[in-house]
Amino acid sequence: MGRPRSLRTNLFVATVLVVALSVGLMLVVGAVLTRRQVERATLDGLAHQADVLAARELTTVFPLGHLKSLNSKILRTQQERAVAVRLKRPSPFLSDQDRLRVGKGVDLNGTETVNGTEYFFAARKVGPKALVLLRPRSRGNSAFYPFLIGLLIAAGAGISLAALAALLLARRIVRPVRRVVDATRHLTEERDPKPVPIEGPYEIASLARAFNEMVEQLARARAAEKQFLLSVSHELKTPLTAIRGYAEGVADGAFDLDEAVATISLEAARLERLVGDLLDLARMNRTDFSIHREQVDLAAIAQEAVRRYEAQARDFGVTLEAFVPAPSPAIGDPDRLLQVTSNLVENALRLTPRGGVVRVAAEPEALVVEDTGPGLSKDDLPRAFERFYLHSRYSSDRPVGTGLGLSIVKELTQGMDGTVDVEITPGHGTRFTVRLPRAQGVGFTDGLPAANRDLTQDGDDASAESDQEVFR
Repeated sequence: MGRPRSLRTNLFVATVLVVALSVGLMLVVGAVLTRRQVERATLDGLAHQADVLAARELTTVFPLGHLKSLNSKILRTQQERAVAVRLKRPSPFLSDQDRLRVGKGVDLNGTETVNGTEYFFAARKVGPKALVLLRPRSRGNSAFYPFLIGLLIAAGAGISLAALAALLLARRIVRPVRRVVDATRHLTEERDPKPVPIEGPYEIASLARAFNEMVEQLARARAAEKQFLLSVSHELKTPLTAIRGYAEGVADGAFDLDEAVATISLEAARLERLVGDLLDLARMNRTDFSIHREQVDLAAIAQEAVRRYEAQARDFGVTLEAFVPAPSPAIGDPDRLLQVTSNLVENALRLTPRGGVVRVAAEPEALVVEDTGPGLSKDDLPRAFERFYLHSRYSSDRPVGTGLGLSIVKELTQGMDGTVDVEITPGHGTRFTVRLPRAQGVGFTDGLPAANRDLTQDGDDASAESDQEVFR
């Protein structure tokens, strides 16, 4: 099967064909009308000439007696012929009806076939006879030919001009379409196409505008999907780190087996939830984390985050402590809050020098993570939660992560209708504060997950011994 013709070729052929048909029809109609007009003009000229000859013959002594000399000297050169017809006798030059009409003094003009030849004729009454002036009809055709040639030349010029116009028009229409096709091909090859110029007729311009909007939306969707995958990949490390830490602790005899099994089971559930986020992304085109709001104790979250990272803190030579003087109710997602706190703790441990302190404090509707690390500059504060900003800013000066942790913290906090702020104290480190909606009513621990209720109970027992006890 051959290659299909291009749109430009189809437009060119269709336009030229329509113009050619239109010009052909115009040529046929024009030729018929022109031929009739030429014949009419020829007949009018013949009639005028017959009037002159009839008037001349009426003034002569012998009317119509000199036609032979007239034919040979003048009319023959014009391919014409003059004959005298007796009105009372049949004649091949006039029909019986025409002879009667001429006999009544009627001037006749028309066509007649004589001996198989068509003639234009003009009949005038001159005495008892009729002057019949004949001119071959073929002479009218010869007069028509110059007009026909002119019409053909005009038709050829019109078709040529139409072909040129069709070529330019097809090129103008096809150029924007071809740009969209090329850009679409680049898009399928996962290359970012340049915006298609919005030009041409309304429909073509609308096509280019719609394509540019589609490319922008697709680019945003791809960027959101990529960022979400990066975020999930980053978050997968946290529960994996906890599982590995507790597994190694059990192997070394540092943790109670039941406690380790419970923690590993909890972290496996968190992993399952993250995998569920990935499945949501694949099945429902989601580009954010799912959030389940409920009443939660921030004190339990702070204690769990410290438990999760205490082994890593020892490896870094950093003191990690939880300040939980009393239950701290709020509305949020326990798993997501643990992700937020874990990210902040992980960043703080990475930046705090050996011998430093990282503290996780809980109070009603707020979680605070502060450290004694080098901190940030004032110029960093407006962009601290921007993806990859701190990584590109400090990767050559200090230990940094992937650059996604703080952006995930902000995304998750805002998903729970909360806010996160950062404060710096020169020479004293950095302080991150996560604020959440207020929990309504009392007895909020009844609505917490079992693991969080247990942690809250631990915090309540600890606070019974001392309102200022620090969990290490």
